[in-house]
Amino acid sequence: MAKIENYNFAGKKAIVRVDFNVPLDENGHITDDTRIRGALPTLKKILADGGSLILMSHMGKPKGKVNPKFSLSQIREDVAKALGTDVKFVPDCMKASEAAAELKPGEVLLLENLRFYPEEEGKPVGIDKADPAYEDAKKDMKERQKNFAKQLASYADVYVNDAFGTAHRKHASTAVIADNFAPENKMLGFLMEKEVQAVDNILKDIKRPFTAIMGGSKVSTKIGIIENLMDKVDNLILCGGMTYTFAKAQGGKIGISICEDDKLDLALDIIKQAKEKGVNLILGTDCVAGDSFSNDAKTIICPSNDIPDGWEGLDAGPKTREAFEKAIIPSKTILWNGPAGVFEFDNFTAGSRAIAEAIVKATENGAFSLVGGGDSVACVNKFGLADSVSYVSTGGGALLEAIEGKVLPGVAAVQ
Repeated sequence: MAKIENYNFAGKKAIVRVDFNVPLDENGHITDDTRIRGALPTLKKILADGGSLILMSHMGKPKGKVNPKFSLSQIREDVAKALGTDVKFVPDCMKASEAAAELKPGEVLLLENLRFYPEEEGKPVGIDKADPAYEDAKKDMKERQKNFAKQLASYADVYVNDAFGTAHRKHASTAVIADNFAPENKMLGFLMEKEVQAVDNILKDIKRPFTAIMGGSKVSTKIGIIENLMDKVDNLILCGGMTYTFAKAQGGKIGISICEDDKLDLALDIIKQAKEKGVNLILGTDCVAGDSFSNDAKTIICPSNDIPDGWEGLDAGPKTREAFEKAIIPSKTILWNGPAGVFEFDNFTAGSRAIAEAIVKATENGAFSLVGGGDSVACVNKFGLADSVSYVSTGGGALLEAIEGKVLPGVAAVQ
C-alpha cells in the first residue's frame, strides 16, 4: 500500500471514494458540510501535485434506483466552492469514460450517486432470501459488482479511499475496486489514516485511566462494543435511554421511560461482568424526568429507579452528572459514543453538555479523547466544543465496528 503523503499525483488521474452523504434540507441545501470539509486535505494534495480528481460517493438509500432526491448534482456547487475550483458532473457513474479521459491536471469530476446502481451495494434486488433462486441471484450479483467496480477503476490511474463512514461495508467503491489497482497505486486518504490512527490510540495505545462513555437509547445496539471494551477500560459510563433498562432490571420503577424489556437479563449480565473484571461501571442514579416527550415538558428531578407513573427520564440528573465528571476529568484515554439525554431538546442538554465539558478538561490535561457516532458529534458541534477534543470521528457504524475489533473491508482492501 502506498502512503498518500509520499505519493506524487502529477499527471495522474485519481479516483477518490469520499463520503459526501451530507444532510440536505427540503430545498436540497446542505445543512452540515463536515464530511466535505473532512475530505479537503486529501483532495487538495492531489490537485496541488498536478493530478486530476474523480470523486465518487453515495447519498441516502435509493435502493439501486435513480431518485433525484438523492442526486449528487445538488452538492456540486458546494464541493466546487470548498475546493476553490470548478467541478464537472457526470449524471451516470457508469458512463463517465469520455469525461474522465478528457480530464486535465487540476480538473475535478463528480460522478452521480453510486447507489443508483444495485451493484454498488452488491445485494440481489427484488428477491427474497427464502427464495430457492436467491443463492444464484447472489452469485450473479457478485459478478456484476466486480464488473461495476472494474468500470469505475478504468477511469483512473490511482485509487484513494477517504470514506471512513462506509469503510465497514464491502461495497464496489469501498473495497472491491481496490483489486483493480497495484499496491503502489492504492492508498488511504488523510482522513482515513487519521480515523484508523484514532482507533489504534483507543485500542492499542491506551494511557490509563481509560474511560468509555456509551449513550443512546438501546443496550442492544451497543452490546458488541460494550463487551469488547469491558477487557480494556477502567471506567464504563452507560447513559442515555439505556439507563432505564438497567434501572428496571434491578427492580426499579421507571414510569413511561424508554426500556428494552427483552434485554433486562443482558443488563444484569453486564453489571455482573463489570464486577468480575474490576471495571468501575457508572450508571445514572438520578434523572431529569418530563411529563411528556417534548422540550416544553414539565420537569422533576428524581431517582432513576423511582420515576413516578406518567413521567419519563429525559436527561441525566445533577448527582449523575457529578459522577460522570469525577470519572472523566482524571482520565488519559476517553471514548464517547452516544448522548446522555434527549439533547435535541434544548432543555435536556445538561447531561450531554457535562460529559462534553469534562472531556474538554481532561483533553486540556493531556488525555486523548475520541468522540464518534452521529449524535455525539452533533453534541460537540452544538456546544461548540468539537475543536477542543483530540479527535471527532466521521464514521458512525464504521467506528463502532472498528472498536468492536472487527476488520473493516474498506481498510483491509487497500492495506
